[in-house]
Amino acid sequence: DVSFSLGDSLRPGCTHDASDQAQLAELKTLGQLTRRAWEHDVQVMVEGPGHVPMDQIEFNVKKQMEECSEAPFYVLGPLVTDIAPGYDHITSAIGAALAGWYGTAMLCYVTPKEHLGLPDAEDVRNGLIAYKIAAHAADIARHRQGARDRDDQLSIARYNFDWNRQFELSLDPERAREYHDETLPADIYKTAEFCSMCGPKFCPMQTKVDADALTELEKFLAKEPAHQG
Repeated sequence: DVSFSLGDSLRPGCTHDASDQAQLAELKTLGQLTRRAWEHDVQVMVEGPGHVPMDQIEFNVKKQMEECSEAPFYVLGPLVTDIAPGYDHITSAIGAALAGWYGTAMLCYVTPKEHLGLPDAEDVRNGLIAYKIAAHAADIARHRQGARDRDDQLSIARYNFDWNRQFELSLDPERAREYHDETLPADIYKTAEFCSMCGPKFCPMQTKVDADALTELEKFLAKEPAHQG
């Protein structure tokens, strides 16, 4: 079972060129090639542009669906700005989240080394993490069944100061644990009801817990019969 990846060789190499005549003309050709492939029972997916300002992403996704008869569309990002070499896993993940929301079928990850050099294992890791975040954010925005369950579970663990559970539910447990332990490394702090950001006196979660306890106490006292002197 073979699937062709139809590349867009005239895709924009910078945001200035996004959605230009060359790109859109080639998109029509990609649509023609898609339908020719389907006539022979050959599956295809269509590559999308890699540099697109945020305000043009929806247009690009919908235009591809129109020209290519809704064949699966995958994008390399797209990067939403060109001024952040070394951080293009971030500039592209922003675009990827939007593209996913608008209906892109697949996201092709970008590493921090994009435009600079050959990525190493750590670069690949950072790129994949960024794109897992983008894909998950898009799934939430599209209301996919169960997409937000993990978010809700982590929020509950955060409210309950269940640090180990928070780490387990994190997309990158190793990084989450590493950052927590940089300032509060002792095991006792895994049961602490605060982190080093706000400390024990100003933690908003703890303040909420205390406020809830006070509310329950007030409700209880309000139900008590008046003392008969």
